[in-house]
Amino acid sequence: MDLFQLETFMAVADERSFSRAAVRLHRTQPAISQVIRKLEEEMDEVLFDRAAREATLTAAGEVLREYAERLLNLRGEATAALSELRSLHRGRLNLAANEYTCLYLLPVLDAFRKLSPQIKVTVQRSLASRMTEELMQHSVEFGIVSYRPDDPQIRSIVVYRDELVFVMHPRHPLARAKEISIHQLGAENFVAHNIPSPLRQKVVQTFRRHRTPLNMPVELPSLEAIKRFVGMGNGVALLPGLTARPEIERGELVQVRVPELLLERRLRLVHRRQANLSHASLAFMKVVESLANERGDPFYFQVEKAL
Repeated sequence: MDLFQLETFMAVADERSFSRAAVRLHRTQPAISQVIRKLEEEMDEVLFDRAAREATLTAAGEVLREYAERLLNLRGEATAALSELRSLHRGRLNLAANEYTCLYLLPVLDAFRKLSPQIKVTVQRSLASRMTEELMQHSVEFGIVSYRPDDPQIRSIVVYRDELVFVMHPRHPLARAKEISIHQLGAENFVAHNIPSPLRQKVVQTFRRHRTPLNMPVELPSLEAIKRFVGMGNGVALLPGLTARPEIERGELVQVRVPELLLERRLRLVHRRQANLSHASLAFMKVVESLANERGDPFYFQVEKAL
């Protein structure tokens, strides 16, 4: 039994005539009769009382009609739902990011929601080290990371360029300097992020290479906590520029240039290379590319070749 057979069955039941059903479906009467006969053989039931003047449903036909209506209605609903997906009137978009990379997403999601407000967006917090695993498990469609994944099954696109910034409270003794050397930081107390990362390792190596002590008496679990603590007048910090920019612009933190610590970081949009991206995901990708074209640096849209 298939939907075409049920559609033919419903046409005969509604029209109460094989000939009128044939006209309605633009087929010949023998073709309609053949479809109904095959359906009856499959169901092992007589569905129409052919002795009657009109095509009247038997008891078995009445039972089948109820279920046929449901199935054909479901087909209509499925077709409408797929049409809505294509037109972005429904659907969902699942992304993964951490505390830092989520900040890049905010202007992108703002633009995306203005274009597709009916799409449900979920950004789940995830460790960068687990992002590839979550993509391969189909938990999310996209991830935002600050490194280039070495898995050949992952496609990466550079979408943002960021730099490390050295910040402190406006009344800190170094706050009035335009530029200082890393050697002047040996006596400073750094408030650090206690989550290991490649960037933290680069900072440690840079201080070691310049034979300068790196004092980290306080370590906190989030970048937001670090900014607030330093903003209270406690020590200094090295933070991603994307994270600290609002506080710097408001004058709550002061940035001082340290040439030896101008470390660049590139954020990447990543997804499974062989994924059949949803309509919502393709629309999101277009917004990412449009934002890069409209705003330029530090926004990018640079597809990286497979490793």
